[in-house]
Amino acid sequence: MTKDHGPNIKDDETYEALRDQGASEQKAARIANAKANEEMHPSKKGGKSPSYEEWSKDDLYGRAQEVGIEGRSDMTKDELIDALRNS
Repeated sequence: MTKDHGPNIKDDETYEALRDQGASEQKAARIANAKANEEMHPSKKGGKSPSYEEWSKDDLYGRAQEVGIEGRSDMTKDELIDALRNS
């Protein structure tokens, strides 16, 4: 039986499956809630945004700040890219 993870998680079954696969709590919650919303399609490919390699270090730093990545001020551009992709 699927555990109730409270009102912040809209699709408990998807959340649990993602956590079992090793996804972070934040990532599992984001995907589970998106799947529960009929207007969102998390399995579809996103827009035409350039890859992180094309971003400036300042832009990567700003995105890392928005996401809440710790230690970002000491990271190189490659480290910021890795951290963003794994958050």
